[in-house]
Amino acid sequence: MIQTSIQKREWRKGELFQNNFNLLKTMTQITASAVNNLRKETGAGMMDCKNALVDAEGDFEKAIDILRKKGQKIAALRVGREAKEGYITAKTCPASDGRNKGVILILNCETDFVARNKEFVNFADAIADLALETQCDSIEEIKSSNLLGSTVQEGITALIGKIGEKIDLSLFAKIEGASVTAYNHPGNRLATLLGFNKTTGNIEQLGKDVAMQIAAMNPIAVDQGDVSQDIIDRELAIGREQAVLEGKPEQMADKIAMGKLNKFYKECTLLNQEFIKDNKKTIRQYLNETDKDLSVTSFYRFAL
Repeated sequence: MIQTSIQKREWRKGELFQNNFNLLKTMTQITASAVNNLRKETGAGMMDCKNALVDAEGDFEKAIDILRKKGQKIAALRVGREAKEGYITAKTCPASDGRNKGVILILNCETDFVARNKEFVNFADAIADLALETQCDSIEEIKSSNLLGSTVQEGITALIGKIGEKIDLSLFAKIEGASVTAYNHPGNRLATLLGFNKTTGNIEQLGKDVAMQIAAMNPIAVDQGDVSQDIIDRELAIGREQAVLEGKPEQMADKIAMGKLNKFYKECTLLNQEFIKDNKKTIRQYLNETDKDLSVTSFYRFAL
């Protein structure tokens, strides 16, 4: 009996030592850069961010969820498409051709200095024009397409040799619809592209307003029915845990979580967001003032 108790104590000591060792190992793997990135993304304090990353074993998305569950300030609930430096451009075919097709892409580089280089910018615009004209379906197809006597990839390689920085075409998307609108934010570090299900006499103004809404408010989907089940489950789980941590009765947790989910839909889905030019109406209401059947079919938002 004594021997068994001693063995148990030794086993517990060993387990405690191993747990402490694993925790220390995890903490040493959390870099200052990772903590700073999480702080920028969420607005939470440095130590809160570090502790969240430790608890999440370095997983960035899990760390965000941990901070949200603890009620920490979150500056950005959605992680958009990101790249370090480069030039983003969105384009549509001319109005004379119906303005029913559009493309958006990012040509990346290492520094902001190169991103403003005229030759680099002109090359990015030429790639976008090519993609729009040929209606390429992928980055690989664009890179293998002919541009000014050589492939786009060969042009990228030549530009790397000339400028001396890593350059790559990292993101590309296209939209076809009854009407397509492109918006390039000044500086070309942010751009949006969206399609409508039909066209109207004032579609140009409507498109500009909604494109700027997407740029400013970064929705994750067109409508609540377009939100993935994974995101819904995640938001419900966070809502339930927040309710429990706030001391709400267990039986009310599901109802509270559903309320938080509905708030999430209003904040994060385009048609249900408050219109930035008039917060007394939603984007859906704004579009329906022109045509009750007018709606957005899809959109993209690329940002550095």
